[in-house]
Amino acid sequence: MTASVGLLRPGTAAPDVLPEAVAAARALTTVEAFDVGVVRGHARVTVRFEAVDDTVARRIGWAVIERLDELAETTDGHLTRRYGNRWYPAGTRRRD
Repeated sequence: MTASVGLLRPGTAAPDVLPEAVAAARALTTVEAFDVGVVRGHARVTVRFEAVDDTVARRIGWAVIERLDELAETTDGHLTRRYGNRWYPAGTRRRD
């Protein structure tokens, strides 16, 4: 799950955004990795987690986005699924 984070909502401190997004996912599943990076001048939050299927992954992804939306303006949220060493949009089948 990735999303760009813009202006923070009143009362939100920048160092709290990533831990809160991770906590939203961690309440539902195991979180494998997380990071904040800068892409084209915008902060981008990434939370990688385990999910048994795309339906569950979407539910967890929405929880992360909802929490991020409470803390800041967000754009271009993307949910991807890993097959081998490649990432595909959730819901697509891998090509062998």
